[in-house]
Amino acid sequence: MSEKYWVPAIERTNLVIGLIAKEPGKHRLIDISKSLNINKSTMFSLLNTLEILGWIVKEKSDTYTLGPTLGGYSAAYFRNFNFLETFHKEAAISVKRLNETVQMGTLHGTNIVYLAKEENDSRVRLVTDPGMQFPAHATAIGKIQLAQYRHEELVELYSGRELEQNTPYTVKNIDGLWEQIAAAKQQGYICEEQEASLGFYCVSAPIYNYENKLIYGISFTMLESSWKIKKEQAITEIIDLAGRISKHAGYQQSGHRDGIIPNAVD
Repeated sequence: MSEKYWVPAIERTNLVIGLIAKEPGKHRLIDISKSLNINKSTMFSLLNTLEILGWIVKEKSDTYTLGPTLGGYSAAYFRNFNFLETFHKEAAISVKRLNETVQMGTLHGTNIVYLAKEENDSRVRLVTDPGMQFPAHATAIGKIQLAQYRHEELVELYSGRELEQNTPYTVKNIDGLWEQIAAAKQQGYICEEQEASLGFYCVSAPIYNYENKLIYGISFTMLESSWKIKKEQAITEIIDLAGRISKHAGYQQSGHRDGIIPNAVD
């Protein structure tokens, strides 16, 4: 948008709220002033106004946290939030960039339940439709959600179960599955090559909500010919798409390093 219609005071307010949201109870007036390069007198007026409006709260230590007014706005936002609508809107952008099909699914026990799909213009159609279930260990979209578990939790989840072999490439045991998941925990994404279906390759990334909980997985699926050309682009795009959807869901990325799945690293 043209700078003609830009309001600097609102921009400064957004920067202040963003800093306090990222590190609540850490910054005093002087810290915020230095961090955002805004002079102290302007920052005093801004913080005082936000405090009166209930957007922030000043603690006894003279540091700031978010206030109840923002909490009310947040609740109103999530009452109106439609996850599937957001998925289709954002996924359409990524499909246009990569021209490959995107799917979203949720973990149900040791299976993945497909929730939505945004298709490309290829005549090759995936047989996984919303509502269908598939073994989580054989899919990228399932493995990325299994990455929320620690090793002992994963062993317990699969206690007494054998890993179904969909293709000769499907991971064969819990140790092998854990190796894949451990890598996903560090990378923040996972690739799957012909484990679910021969000739198909996938890359998946996690979606988080406002409670910083991993709730869904999304993935690109493509043929081997496309995978050889688009793999790196697909990885970049799926991470970006997952981040965009998570942001809509209220996810705040503070609290863990980029690429690390939170609360899941042994």
